[in-house]
Amino acid sequence: MSAYLEIVWDVPMPEGADKLLQRTADACAHAEGITLPVYAQLRVTDDEAIRAINRDYRGIDRATDVLSFPSTDVKPSKTLGRCEKKLLRERDETGRCFLGDIIISLPRAQEQAAEYGHSLEREFAYLTAHALFHLMGYDHMNDDDKERMRAMEEKALNKAGIGRVTDDELIALAKEAMQFSYSPYSHFKVGAALLAKDGRVFQGCNIENASYGVSNCAERTALFKAVSEGVREFTAIAIATEKSMAWPCGICRQALNEFAPDLRVIVACGDERAEAPLYELLPHSFGPNSGTLEVLGKE
Repeated sequence: MSAYLEIVWDVPMPEGADKLLQRTADACAHAEGITLPVYAQLRVTDDEAIRAINRDYRGIDRATDVLSFPSTDVKPSKTLGRCEKKLLRERDETGRCFLGDIIISLPRAQEQAAEYGHSLEREFAYLTAHALFHLMGYDHMNDDDKERMRAMEEKALNKAGIGRVTDDELIALAKEAMQFSYSPYSHFKVGAALLAKDGRVFQGCNIENASYGVSNCAERTALFKAVSEGVREFTAIAIATEKSMAWPCGICRQALNEFAPDLRVIVACGDERAEAPLYELLPHSFGPNSGTLEVLGKE
């Protein structure tokens, strides 16, 4: 983990929030290209406390959703991802570089989640990402800066699996995973990005072995990674290759069918792409409900 959050909760912590925010912080560092260890302090509080901080430190006597106070200065044209030497110089006794402080109002996050029609988890992740990119030197004082910062926020949220992922973004994540392929025997690199119903994305690549039967496909690498973290519902998978488009093999189709018979399967190679639902790729399939309720598959 490149980025770490020291989190203090002044209010009751929503279930799973710590893990979500840590994942978001690491995704922000990854999106910015920071590989050196960094950390920030995050305090989650109420409207009264954040109003007092806003008044005392910024002269604005009102509650707000999030505040950020950077501890490092960067030139206006640069962000911390381009200042590796600065990060090295400013490491403290922990061996990490301290980025600064973040304060989030839980009541305001709850209100905004309801207003925008998304989950509290996404709002928490967004506010954390927004603040962390401020600590890294991003701002939104003009339209160009705002667009640049917003693009980084969405990139990080997608990486953390909490963004609104488009097909193009899912394919891009599959292509990213493809670069980690271990395929010394087939020389056929494959990457996969599996989109969970809760918005998280799990990446995988094909991993070959001198004993061919031990090899694992990219699709199952992504699937097993997701299931091992407690995820059971999926909506789409993108599969990227370099030489020619490749649909999932029979074993992968069966593995995916266990959890998502209606899964959208997208294959891509270069600018080419195609799509089909999993039930068309595995008609009359055998799944968890076979022999009890109905045989999965559609006409």
